[in-house]
Amino acid sequence: MIPGKNHIGVGCGALIINEKEEVLLVKRSLKARTEPEYWSRPGGEVCFGEKIEDAVKREVREETGLEVEVLRFLEMTEMIDPTPKTHWITFGYLAGITGGTLENKEPDKHEEVRWFPLTQLPGSCTQYSINSLNAYRTFVLPKV
Repeated sequence: MIPGKNHIGVGCGALIINEKEEVLLVKRSLKARTEPEYWSRPGGEVCFGEKIEDAVKREVREETGLEVEVLRFLEMTEMIDPTPKTHWITFGYLAGITGGTLENKEPDKHEEVRWFPLTQLPGSCTQYSINSLNAYRTFVLPKV
């Protein structure tokens, strides 16, 4: 069975914002996929029997070397794409760094790991990352 192809895949991701109001994104590589390159919040598939918040912590550690705590649920995105026949449900969480050293721990899957100012995001962001950022701006940022 292939998650997202012949049954609904469950994914998760962490929106990590630093003190400079920058968001951490990973650039998914063409080497590991058939889709175009794109920038995404760190995250991935939730394994059977794994709690989603535990999957968020694991995925961030595996991809970036950072240890995080899950601070808040942000949003859920359902992605159905009839062309490659995929169906995913992803859960976005706000997370804070508690330890580790930032590095690209999966260079076979990611070309780059980088901080972006919230006002200068790359053009090729995943929809679920955009949805998490919008939820952060709506529900977490203080109103001015």
